[in-house]
Amino acid sequence: MSIVVDYLIILWGFLLIGLMGIGGFFMFRKFLKKLPKEDGKSRMDWEEYFMEKTNHMWGDEEKKLLEDLVSPVPELFRDIARQKIASKIGEVALQKKRKKISQDVLIEGYILATPKRDHKFLRKKMQQKNIDITPYEYLFE
Repeated sequence: MSIVVDYLIILWGFLLIGLMGIGGFFMFRKFLKKLPKEDGKSRMDWEEYFMEKTNHMWGDEEKKLLEDLVSPVPELFRDIARQKIASKIGEVALQKKRKKISQDVLIEGYILATPKRDHKFLRKKMQQKNIDITPYEYLFE
């Protein structure tokens, strides 16, 4: 065999190992989310619980606003992000004993569910939607 083929095989081997490592990383993260916590339920169980409990509380306007807010997330991860954010919004609504999810509950839950590294993008998106975030500044800390 020629030296070029040898290098291609070595390169192909490193590529496969790298791709398997990336896939394993994401599978391991999913596994960690499914592990039960001290209360016996996992994070994913709680997300599903809050989604089921508050599903009837969502209005059409709130669903549309949530879709607009989640739109910057890449298509591949949008469903996961939507579920995580919607469950946090539902948790906030239940904590505040609301009968319906309003815009203020939606924004508060959205801020709490968004990782701190993405707060810059969150502020930009809120500014584009003409939503005043000054009442929610304490949530960014």
